[in-house]
Amino acid sequence: MDNMVDDKKVNQVVEHGKGHELPLLLFAGFRTLIDRLHAELARQGHPDVRPAYGFAMQAVGTGGATASEVGRRLGVSKQAAGKTVDRLVALGYAERADDPADARRKLVRLTPHGLDALARSAAIFDELHREWARALGSERLDDMEAALRTVVPAEAFRLDAAGWLGGA
Repeated sequence: MDNMVDDKKVNQVVEHGKGHELPLLLFAGFRTLIDRLHAELARQGHPDVRPAYGFAMQAVGTGGATASEVGRRLGVSKQAAGKTVDRLVALGYAERADDPADARRKLVRLTPHGLDALARSAAIFDELHREWARALGSERLDDMEAALRTVVPAEAFRLDAAGWLGGA
């Protein structure tokens, strides 16, 4: 057992080889990728994008969505989704427009700036994947991804991670 202190001076007791380590390692890998993504997005002209905004932009999609639909897709309330959409609009990543199918509804649509952020995110994730392949070896990374696909059910690929983690 190691006694670790993180950069915020929070004491953590870690027992090696225990079941609790797997989710921590998976989360740390996720966090590492997301942090690197956002640092590179900032460098490429998107310094205001936060992880919750990325999930929200994915929930809006290329066809647009109502705030209620965004909330459902993210697993958060309509009010929480509305606040996130307000922030995306204020930052220029999204806009509200009349729904051509129903004049009473407003659609949230991504602006060219929002679409650029998503396109850059995809390219950055591809580069991060290549970095991991160089560090681990392509075959080991492919094996790890295949193993995770075996134990992670298809329905687990959802956008509500931000809501589940208390964001958005």
